[in-house]
Amino acid sequence: MSDDPASDPQTAIDAASDGRGGDLDDRVHAHSAGDEQEGIPFVGAGPGDPRLLTVAGTELLADADLVVHAGSLVNSELLDEYCGHAELVNSVGKDLEELIPLMRDAYEAGRNVVRLHSGDPAIYGAALEQMDALEHEGVPTYFVPGVTSAFAASATLRTQLTLNEVANHVAFTRPQGKTLSPEEDHISEFVGMGDVTTCIYLGTHAVRETMDRLLEDGRDPETPVAVIYHASWPDEDVIVGSIDDIADKVEDAGYRASALVVIGDAVTGAGYERSYLYGDWANRGPDSSEGNETDARAKEPDAQATETHAEDD
Repeated sequence: MSDDPASDPQTAIDAASDGRGGDLDDRVHAHSAGDEQEGIPFVGAGPGDPRLLTVAGTELLADADLVVHAGSLVNSELLDEYCGHAELVNSVGKDLEELIPLMRDAYEAGRNVVRLHSGDPAIYGAALEQMDALEHEGVPTYFVPGVTSAFAASATLRTQLTLNEVANHVAFTRPQGKTLSPEEDHISEFVGMGDVTTCIYLGTHAVRETMDRLLEDGRDPETPVAVIYHASWPDEDVIVGSIDDIADKVEDAGYRASALVVIGDAVTGAGYERSYLYGDWANRGPDSSEGNETDARAKEPDAQATETHAEDD
């Protein structure tokens, strides 16, 4: 990269960050998620299982000449199956000063470049700083969503993260540490609300400290907790307990990384009630007479599907 400070990734990130808050990028109105666009796609590889890679991600990888991937966070089976034809570069241990010119030069040379993140790049992915640095170099970029580990975890647990009368909210968070100060750690607040499913990323190593803080704050020690190690990977493991005992179980299993921690009654799904989505109100038409009930129901699936997808998002 040039010695010109304008080409420095940090300079680009600072400029982009300071410039945000005004009008949205014109591309926001020209494209939606799933569109193939010009530039380098930042693709979510999903939580682990290669079958959880999206169709869009699969297609982009099929045409890739260079795939810069997130190392061991991306299942090697996925790399073998979908990226075996491409040059692979592990981003672990490389800083932006190395990664940005690598991707820029390959793109400018006419190669199809894919930046492959684990899970979904929008969740703790540190993607935007790379994208801003590339855009500053004249290389367009765009997001391609992936399946985040919280969704794989809920599928493994055979439950929903939101359940009527159990959990109306979901919090994606991380515990305090080098990145997050104690004042920025809101896990106890989320758990204290009672109807929040709290999904803790990057916190396997801090399970005991987190649970101890919850107990010190007076949170119910019997609150269900699940720790899903390598959700959707071949060596996936599920540990279920409570705030009071989950730390012992995780330490006994020897896990210090690569697990998602889920706190709340949605872990077991106990006590949920039938939703209103498929209740009597959903079948009401403009005429409540029995003769029109079939017509009203016939019109309902599209609206139901729309609401279901809105809840999932």
